[in-house]
Amino acid sequence: MSVKRIYFDHSATTPVDQEVANTMLEYMTEKFGNASSIHSFGREAKKAVEEAREQVAKLIGAQSNEIFFTSGGTEGDNWAIKGVAYANRKKGNHIITTAIEHHAILHTCEYLEKNGFTVTYLPVDENAMIRLEDLKNAITDKTILISIMFANNEVGTIQPIKEIGQIAKDKGIYFHTDAVQAVGNYPIDVKEMNIDLLSLSGHKFHAGKGVGALYIRRGVRIEEIQHGGAHERNMRAGTENVPGIVGLGKAAEIAQRDMDIKIKHITGLRDKLIAEVMEKIPHVKLNGHPTMRLPGNVNFSFLYVEGESLLLNLDLKGIAASSGSACTSGSLDPSHVLLAMGLSHEVAHGSLRVTLGRGNTAEEADYFLEVLPEILERLRSMSPLYGQNTETLASNPCNLCNHQIAQH
Repeated sequence: MSVKRIYFDHSATTPVDQEVANTMLEYMTEKFGNASSIHSFGREAKKAVEEAREQVAKLIGAQSNEIFFTSGGTEGDNWAIKGVAYANRKKGNHIITTAIEHHAILHTCEYLEKNGFTVTYLPVDENAMIRLEDLKNAITDKTILISIMFANNEVGTIQPIKEIGQIAKDKGIYFHTDAVQAVGNYPIDVKEMNIDLLSLSGHKFHAGKGVGALYIRRGVRIEEIQHGGAHERNMRAGTENVPGIVGLGKAAEIAQRDMDIKIKHITGLRDKLIAEVMEKIPHVKLNGHPTMRLPGNVNFSFLYVEGESLLLNLDLKGIAASSGSACTSGSLDPSHVLLAMGLSHEVAHGSLRVTLGRGNTAEEADYFLEVLPEILERLRSMSPLYGQNTETLASNPCNLCNHQIAQH
């Protein structure tokens, strides 16, 4: 009997939509011209690229001339941070971000710190939410950029983006948001939300890998960081990835068309998983904001369980998910996001992220809820710490984040 195969890792990547794949294939085989060429093949490709630019712009409430295609979220984050920093260094050298950003932001900021810039990393509360007062207090007369992610990739918490943008606008400071997890999965209007720069990545909402975009509000002072030809209006050198860009445009069109239906569907599955896990499984903590979170994000910490073991056992049952533990990448450190939220190393190591997509079903959720308790019981039975202090923890699962498991 074959094992079920269930994909609950949509925050890592999504399957390419069939409509998107068909569109991309056409521009790989039949309409394969270089968009910078002036002959008919090139003009055909150029037209398709500009149509995709319109589609992406409409998805986030921007103008098409404010969209610049990139290779994905990491490039967009690097360009936004470095480009604004270097273009505005005569005005100031201070950047504000948060302790829970994606490493594409954190490592870029660390690089700039080695090159004459100062960076403030705002803390977050137990739900991974920043405090607006902390942001206001961090601003100085040297602050040139605020970069705060729209929604966290691990725990799904959605930040008060419009309010952050208003604070930046009132102070004359540029505001960038890494919206890689949110675009295509949550309604965004860059004008209404006072966003100056926004990074997005196609493979998070059913386009291909290796393509994304950076929204740059008209008038923002920014330098290019990739040099060469005159592509993307002299802002981003490199031959355009026409199939990828066309696929991104089609995915943006589909996302805008189906947004309400998708959100309703995956929010229902998310709430079902949260309610039943919290009710039926002992010694568990929900990570992230209880309501202000991405529709498809669920993140739990299970006491007395190591995240990688949980993942491997779920995989044996055909379920693909992810963990806040970074052991698979060669590091023994738990998630920096969970630690910033106040969880102990031990509790953070027992985290599980389930991220749902439009193709997931109630039957798949039921199967997950059926096999999860069995796996947890088996793994916990092998832990020498299981059973110690459980009465105290069971009376208040929120104590999990402060409970120090390792006494030895």
